[in-house]
Amino acid sequence: MLGMAWPTQKSAGMYSRLESQKTHLKSICLQYHMYLLLNSHFFFLLKNKTGLTIFFLCAYIPNTEGDHCKWTEVLKDLEQIKTSKDIDVSLYTANTDEDKECQEPIMRCFFLEMNVILHECNIKNCSKTQDVYNILKNGNASFKNELSSTTSKKCKECEEYEEKSFTEFIQNFVKVIQKECK
Repeated sequence: MLGMAWPTQKSAGMYSRLESQKTHLKSICLQYHMYLLLNSHFFFLLKNKTGLTIFFLCAYIPNTEGDHCKWTEVLKDLEQIKTSKDIDVSLYTANTDEDKECQEPIMRCFFLEMNVILHECNIKNCSKTQDVYNILKNGNASFKNELSSTTSKKCKECEEYEEKSFTEFIQNFVKVIQKECK
């Protein structure tokens, strides 16, 4: 019988890249396994008390996941890059004391500036490139590409903020996310 061999080097490299890409939905794997369990043994489980208990507990898991801040993974990656010596840029940095109604434009501004950091990392081949990429990926997943059309006219555009150092930018970004998670 003829078989096809997979190249181990490329597969290992691809696997390590996939392994390093984090998302804020880490529980998907657990939920998928529970789905498979329930799907294959659904009727058997519903015949006894233990099966019903497991079914209701599994149904409750997605609801508890929503109680956590959707920016948790972004915060973790910000902690990873804040000490980077490779990144030396000036970035438009929003104030942490802006109005509550300006939170979405402020967050979008921080993520736009993260694109500048990613570009800088790609040029300098810095050690934190993957963490910066993860921040952007998780940020985009958290926004779900929804643009709010109700932004107040008193909210500043990103370019209207003062340019600050990378360190100050990260500190303000962390403060804004922590305020959002409260």
